[in-house]
Amino acid sequence: MDSIGGEKAAMNTSPMDDLEAQALEQRNQLHDRAMELKGKAKAARERLDFTKDTRDHFLVFAIVAGGAALLSGYVVAGRFTKN
Repeated sequence: MDSIGGEKAAMNTSPMDDLEAQALEQRNQLHDRAMELKGKAKAARERLDFTKDTRDHFLVFAIVAGGAALLSGYVVAGRFTKN
């Protein structure tokens, strides 16, 4: 009778252990995916950071802003002068 009861006990714990191991594996996969997504989101935020881009390409932005200011100044001055 002990051997039958022992077999049932072993059969009952084995599927439970399998399910626990499967759950642990799935949890680890989810954790890895979440960490990967966090890394990708951080990288995307860094690429789209306007202030960092402005600092890195300050000369280009300054030239474009100066050109736009100069052009708008000519347009406004042209409105007030007679042709």
